[in-house]
Amino acid sequence: MVPRYTRPVMAAIWSPENRYRIWFEIEALACEAMAEYGAVPKEAAKVVREKGDIALAAFSDADLARIDEIEAETRHDVIAFLTWLAEKVGPESRFVHLGMTSSDVLDTCLAVQLVQATDLLLKDLDDVLAALRARAFEHKHTLTIGRSHGIHAEPTSFGLKLAGHYAEFVRNKERLEAARAEIATCAISGAVGTYAHLDPRIESYVAERLGLKPEPVSTQVIPRDRHAAYFCTLAVIASGIERLSIEVRHLQRSEVREAEEFFHPGQKGSSAMPHKRNPVLTENLTGLARLVRSAAIPALENVALWHERDISHSSVERNICPDATIGLDFALARLSGLMNKLLVYPDRMAANIESLGGVVHSGEVLLALARAGLSREDAYRIVQRNAMATWTKLGTPECRTFRENLDADPEISGRIAPDVLDAAMNSRQHLKNIDALYEKVFGEPGPAL
Repeated sequence: MVPRYTRPVMAAIWSPENRYRIWFEIEALACEAMAEYGAVPKEAAKVVREKGDIALAAFSDADLARIDEIEAETRHDVIAFLTWLAEKVGPESRFVHLGMTSSDVLDTCLAVQLVQATDLLLKDLDDVLAALRARAFEHKHTLTIGRSHGIHAEPTSFGLKLAGHYAEFVRNKERLEAARAEIATCAISGAVGTYAHLDPRIESYVAERLGLKPEPVSTQVIPRDRHAAYFCTLAVIASGIERLSIEVRHLQRSEVREAEEFFHPGQKGSSAMPHKRNPVLTENLTGLARLVRSAAIPALENVALWHERDISHSSVERNICPDATIGLDFALARLSGLMNKLLVYPDRMAANIESLGGVVHSGEVLLALARAGLSREDAYRIVQRNAMATWTKLGTPECRTFRENLDADPEISGRIAPDVLDAAMNSRQHLKNIDALYEKVFGEPGPAL
């Protein structure tokens, strides 16, 4: 991911320095386990740990260059690291990596990095949830128009809109927690995964200390269905980000103007048009969501490896693992900041509800006529006729409001009392069950109006 969309803490997880520290930790733990079970001298394992810790604590650009230099000759990244480590540890390095294969280090390291990345993403989701919860309670009783097919439908609550997104991100957090548990898997099983040269207890020892679980059957790699499920989860979260972003982008359109991104003092919207206030953050989030989702397909294609192992997945994961987690981390952080500062215009929302002359109340008028004794078919015909009489003349001198057309309709006159029509056309009625909805989402109804 380019620096523009990268936060330092997440980027550090995918740095060579962090990767090599994890590689050493895996090798040192395996060596210590072998010493505990009698496969290598305990003093040798102690030397490996002490000298390796010193070397990794002092790790510098010169060490990176040295590993790269070795890899340029060996054409093998793990061997290059082990050769560098041997230079630091000395003769006892002959007890490092005994019976292990490269994938034991690579796959276990990737699991650790993905767990580290996921813990940051879970914190990001908590921040998004906190922002959505706060704004949902703030605007619990803020009336706005609901839209279906992009067309005015019936009134709703702006807070309820946000509550729906909150509920989605709760589900996304649960999905990510499940994905973390599935990806937190260790393999120290040797060539083709048979433990032919390793005691299985070594894997359990390493896994426990790294906070992982042993892979039941690792062949020579951890099966990639786990990784596919993980990146599909990131893709679903990205889609949730985009859904909320599109909502804000729509509400910020000039014709709508019900909410908008915070516009900073000194911010410029256009190089040519000084009046512009563009939804640049949510447009950016829409684009980032596409990038995160793009990792799902190659992750799925990585599942089908040849026999016990090939490395067709490796080049894919070197790209998608950092890019998808870094991109999602940035997007979630941007989203929480966006929602905390979102500008909301209740007066404009109220005006938009009535901007079609009251026809958005047609559904409740239909029900009122049905309760008054008309068949549903007759009630629908009467209400639609009067709604269309308003709709088709909006903005003209001849236009009458929906209520005016209803009052003038002889099929309605005398059938329904004016106070019943008043109640049917009161937008507040649509919030009568708002407490129950909030109870379902948040576990509490929140403040009363």
